[in-house]
Amino acid sequence: LSFQDVVSILILCLVSAVAALDFKYHHTKELEEYLKGVHAAYPSLTHLHSIGRSVEGRNLWVLVLGRFPTHHKIGIPEFKYVANMHGDETVGREMLLHLIDLLVSSYGRDPLITRLLNNTRVHIMPTMNPDGFEATKVPDCYYTRGRYNRNGEDLNRNFPDAFENNSASIQPETQAVMDWIKNETFVLSANLHGGALVASYTFDNGNPATGSLKGYSRSPDDDVFIHLAKTYSSNHASMYKGTGCDNRQTFPEGITNGYSWYQLEGGMQDYNYVWGQCFEITLELSCCKYPPADQLEKFWRDNKVALIEYIKQVHLGVKGQVTDKNGNPIPNAIVEAKGRPHVCPYRTNEQGEYFLLLLPGTYVINATVPGFKSMLKTVEIPDNTGNFSALKQDFSFPEVSDQIRSRVASCPKTPLYEELTRASSAVKPTVHILVLMTTMLVIFK
Repeated sequence: LSFQDVVSILILCLVSAVAALDFKYHHTKELEEYLKGVHAAYPSLTHLHSIGRSVEGRNLWVLVLGRFPTHHKIGIPEFKYVANMHGDETVGREMLLHLIDLLVSSYGRDPLITRLLNNTRVHIMPTMNPDGFEATKVPDCYYTRGRYNRNGEDLNRNFPDAFENNSASIQPETQAVMDWIKNETFVLSANLHGGALVASYTFDNGNPATGSLKGYSRSPDDDVFIHLAKTYSSNHASMYKGTGCDNRQTFPEGITNGYSWYQLEGGMQDYNYVWGQCFEITLELSCCKYPPADQLEKFWRDNKVALIEYIKQVHLGVKGQVTDKNGNPIPNAIVEAKGRPHVCPYRTNEQGEYFLLLLPGTYVINATVPGFKSMLKTVEIPDNTGNFSALKQDFSFPEVSDQIRSRVASCPKTPLYEELTRASSAVKPTVHILVLMTTMLVIFK
């Protein structure tokens, strides 16, 4: 045999090993072997790296898939799936392995998957809490200690909170994800859980400024979040029915506002939205937290279409670059749709890029370089998810030169909605609305 023949045989063996992914629970060693095997078999389509380590020292693996897997490419949005942040909620962990299997085996063969990966950089983290998973010795449909990390902390109560001071000590797993979010330009995300069957969306926490007195905590992009949640539930085999897991709890159309379901402090999806400029929803995939392995194949059939359709939503809305008079990118320029300012303004990345998820319609996009006059552009946004590219709208500031580009620090990790709460408790509701609008306007400017 020639050297080339040996290489070909090895690659075939790797591909066969990857293709042999079966429906069972993959523990740490098996999960690592599988991810490394995928990367070895598809080196130009994937990038495997660890974003950090758990308390017990296990790697937090992320497999990146796309035409340019190793680095961000201008115009190509970043998407992520994270599973198993509660170690005893296990279905998502296996669904993401099977999603990887589907993506790599379909690339170049299935036109939809091929276009999706050519135009999207997809990050997949099968487990955020490997210690909790390994600590769950006896699978159970309900609560076990494996929910928490090795330090006994609930990772979905461990992030900075936009509404109140979170006293929880930041865990290594949480810090790794926060750093990951900071270092990438994530646009859309979902975190996969178990124990219910519903798509839940931000805000998980709230106050009177966001409508908590009416039992609903509304974000400025509530319409987009409802659409995102419905995209998943309507493409799921049964989530859209909204029957929940018992007769006591129903979710119309299979979706819920997080706060309406139950109030949650320090959640990951709110953190993504406020500080990461990334729209994230929480997907509850199974009534049983840790179901028998022989049910995994059915779970995959139930979720497969929804997992793909949800990724496509990263191409909603509008994207573009903000540049100076010499065509150089302007980082930290504020770019937001008029009428929906964020409490922590959305800013361009180092390449001067912005991505705004918006439903089809007419919007005024406001680009602001601090110290200069804002630039407004009216855009008609179509549904471009099928074309795998959001509408492109660039901004050029002729009066801004490279020497005076804005370099603003990121938003502080303090409860950004606290001031709005203080104002609301001191004034009548009608005046409070005025205070809220004024505050948001000041933040926006």
